[in-house]
Amino acid sequence: MSLTVLTSAYRLRSICRLQRIQGHMMSSQVEPGVLLEKVGSAGVITINRPKVLNALNLPMIRQIYPQLKIWENDNETDIVIIRGAGGKAFCAGGDIRAVTEAGKVGDPLAEDFFREEYILNNAIGTCRKPYIALIEGITMGGGVGLSVHGRFRVATEKTLFAMPETAIGLFPDVGGGHFLPRLRGKLGLFLALTGFRLKGRDVQRAGVATHFVESKKIPELEKELVDLKSPSAEDVSRVLDSYQSQSSLDSEKPFVLDKHMSDIDRLFSSSSVEGIVQNLKAEGSEFANKQAETLSRMSPTSLKITYKQLEAGATLSLQDVLVMEYRLSQACMRGCDFYEGVRAVLVDKDQNPKWKPSTLEEVSEQAVEQCFSSLGDKDLTF
Repeated sequence: MSLTVLTSAYRLRSICRLQRIQGHMMSSQVEPGVLLEKVGSAGVITINRPKVLNALNLPMIRQIYPQLKIWENDNETDIVIIRGAGGKAFCAGGDIRAVTEAGKVGDPLAEDFFREEYILNNAIGTCRKPYIALIEGITMGGGVGLSVHGRFRVATEKTLFAMPETAIGLFPDVGGGHFLPRLRGKLGLFLALTGFRLKGRDVQRAGVATHFVESKKIPELEKELVDLKSPSAEDVSRVLDSYQSQSSLDSEKPFVLDKHMSDIDRLFSSSSVEGIVQNLKAEGSEFANKQAETLSRMSPTSLKITYKQLEAGATLSLQDVLVMEYRLSQACMRGCDFYEGVRAVLVDKDQNPKWKPSTLEEVSEQAVEQCFSSLGDKDLTF
């Protein structure tokens, strides 16, 4: 069989698969992916795909963004609350399987998803009304983008936070380049490169959440928030502070990374990813060895992109970070590690990606720089 026929057959299979996924995305709208309600003086967004851990897709983004802008400019709406349905997840991330299928066949979804998601992230970050994210359950990737840039983020003992993108050949996007380098010391870089998971109260201790409230108190908290009359951000803050003070669960336990923070700050203070790996190997402690082993499994290209992304993002506005990240997203769509990472982790689930290049040393500075290059008239604009 000729290469042309094989290529055509592969494209046809990918197109058929993409059509099936898009068909599923549309058919799932029978049970709406997002519920948008006005409750009292609050606009309430409920991410409503519990069977897929509330994964965020393009139709959902296209519902949330215009409604958020309406509520922001509506005198009858004082606050915005976003929550996840089902109890297991706030939002476990973007629907990246659909995005990779689109990227394989040049479908515009591969551009539209990232562009519109980042525009929504910016709208959350600039929202003039108090924006309260109840991040109960799994909150990763795209779910972090729906919450972390808002004024208030409430974690519970069920919250599980991570930015695990380097394991799938991507990078911690949705504004990760803005919030991660602003966490204390080298914590953000550590979380970005390793995908380390934070749970419960530790999500607030790290600075990702602003408050910690016990899960059983969340319904009562929601009711109190929607019943507030013309609240200011300070009024909302007082209510959240009050619920936090009543939540003593796990308060006696130290932050999970407490005893490692000085090591993280020292070992992750290097001018390159290779330097960080060398520091970890030279350290030789159980903790350092575990992190070195974790980094050895990640996409070398992703690690280098992520390092540079956070280094640049530390001094940029959220908008400028999102412009940079859109360029990076499209570089990942042009490369091969994103497709291979999604295959290994989410599709075949063999957890054995074959990265190209396979070592940090083989990823040139020039290749990394190219990922940050302007897209000209295709650059993200707001």
